[in-house]
Amino acid sequence: MKKTLTFAALHFTIAFSVAYVLTGDILIGSLIAMIEPSVNTVAFYFHEKAWAKVPALKARQWMTKLKTASFATVHFSVAFTVVYLLTGDAFVGGVMAMLEPSLNTVAYYFHEKVWVRKSSAKTPAPQFCLHHHA
Repeated sequence: MKKTLTFAALHFTIAFSVAYVLTGDILIGSLIAMIEPSVNTVAFYFHEKAWAKVPALKARQWMTKLKTASFATVHFSVAFTVVYLLTGDAFVGGVMAMLEPSLNTVAYYFHEKVWVRKSSAKTPAPQFCLHHHA
């Protein structure tokens, strides 16, 4: 749960920062930071359900790049829609849709690296027997 909460905090921070830089408005930045990740979480749930149930998608479940591109499209669409609805500005929505998911993808990569390092530090190294049997 700590891992999920730390990534959620990272996601919210990135969404707020990009929205604030684009709009100059703390309230709009805050609303975007709360709404966009929440809507994306729901979209992710239905995206996963579709890939598990729709025969054409289920048959391609192993195609990680295709599934990733599919969710990236969903993520970009959600980011654009939320920002456009809150600002009324298609340009700001488009820039947000390009920046926020891209920055979150980079953040996710480094977040994973930290958690892998953290979990490997907790796991003791395997003990190997180095003596020879005759």
